[in-house]
Amino acid sequence: MGMSVGGEKKQFNDEPNVVPMIDVLLVLLIIFMMQIPLSRKVMEVQLPPEQQVEQEQMESVQTNQIVMELGADGSYSINADTLPFGTLDARLHEIFDNRPAKIMFIKTARNRTYRDVIQAMDVARGAGVQVIGFTPPQETEGDAAAAGAA
Repeated sequence: MGMSVGGEKKQFNDEPNVVPMIDVLLVLLIIFMMQIPLSRKVMEVQLPPEQQVEQEQMESVQTNQIVMELGADGSYSINADTLPFGTLDARLHEIFDNRPAKIMFIKTARNRTYRDVIQAMDVARGAGVQVIGFTPPQETEGDAAAAGAA
């Protein structure tokens, strides 16, 4: 802190001298700005070459996915195979026990309750499914008309 002496009154004026503090801050700013380019890390990534995916391969991938559908009428189906809720666990074990990728998608009707979806997820988790995804419901003509009227 510096002090300045006033004119004729000979009083002390207590004012902080901020010039040295600003000088120190500018020096620190310059030091940190110079270290930013030095701290950048380069990571080499090898990407696989682009491959042309044929339509047949895309279809095989699509049929490889497991989709559990909760129908509007209270039914449960796995890849369009309708099952009662009691046999759902056995069927999921049959599908996922020998499968390395334990991924399943759930597709629900709009009128199904939250409880129904959670019960289906619990059964799937019990069967060993590790990743559960949700697919958006497909709009039917009745849904589109109702949305347009609202």
